[in-house]
Amino acid sequence: MQPLTLFGPQRLEPCLREEFDFRGIDGPVAAITAGWQEREAENDELQEHLGRPVVDLRLHARADEVFDEDPEFFEAHRARQDHLQALQKLYRFRLEFTLEPARQLLAREGDEEVLEPARCEAIDAVRLLDAQHFERIAAVHREFEQRWRPSWRPAIARHRTEIAALLGRCAAVGIAGGHVAVLLNRMRLFDLGEMLAELPVFAWSAGAMCLGRRIVLFHDYPPQGPGNAEVLDVGLGLYPGLLPLPHASVRLRLSDPARIRLLARRFSPDLCVALDPRVSIRLENGVWRRGQNTRLLTVDGQLHELEPAA
Repeated sequence: MQPLTLFGPQRLEPCLREEFDFRGIDGPVAAITAGWQEREAENDELQEHLGRPVVDLRLHARADEVFDEDPEFFEAHRARQDHLQALQKLYRFRLEFTLEPARQLLAREGDEEVLEPARCEAIDAVRLLDAQHFERIAAVHREFEQRWRPSWRPAIARHRTEIAALLGRCAAVGIAGGHVAVLLNRMRLFDLGEMLAELPVFAWSAGAMCLGRRIVLFHDYPPQGPGNAEVLDVGLGLYPGLLPLPHASVRLRLSDPARIRLLARRFSPDLCVALDPRVSIRLENGVWRRGQNTRLLTVDGQLHELEPAA
């Protein structure tokens, strides 16, 4: 696996070029901007900021071409997405009732010898529900892959060959944010995991989320009231042991120790990193190293700087 760097949002305070310069990246950069959907081809600002040629992989447009050319596969793909959405609704319903006791117990004060075992049991119940939902999602994807073998279908195979050729002429890959589910589905459709492992990867916001083992949505300030973080999907699995939280300072109540403790304990042993603007974190030789302003949500309810790697 080549070096990988994750970033917070880039639109208002871009800092990608600093990391590209630090890494000595010299050459074209393959851009994955499928999360922007209809704005996928708008790479002028990215190219200007990087100061390097940008090669658009066109994953969103390619997916549309595949669906037009292979309507049978399109119907199967849509049916899978409908099934996943139904599973998500049921999980979200169960999560509401499973999560509330853990949240209240972590906020409660009293005899720690009495409270802490109850907290552990309540959090374990949430972790079990998360794990069961994650495995159901993984099973849906495995069954779909085994039945439909996407990479073997001519329309997809042709695009994979073209994508591989483009990547072969690039020095690095940049994966932008946008709609996380759309971005993940397009990268999964063309089975980009192994291809991405061959080049240095720089991913931000939703792009950073898609590359992990599991995708977790989170927002403490949705219009309908306090939100619950929820497992959404299986990621590409390009990196271990970390849960990226883009826009953390905007989307999470970082001043609420109980909510931080719950998030950190619920998704342990993964490190919960607050990916705010001008924040980065690097994976080198399987070890996470501090980039810019790297803060972790910890089980003591605080945010702490990532310790230097030994």
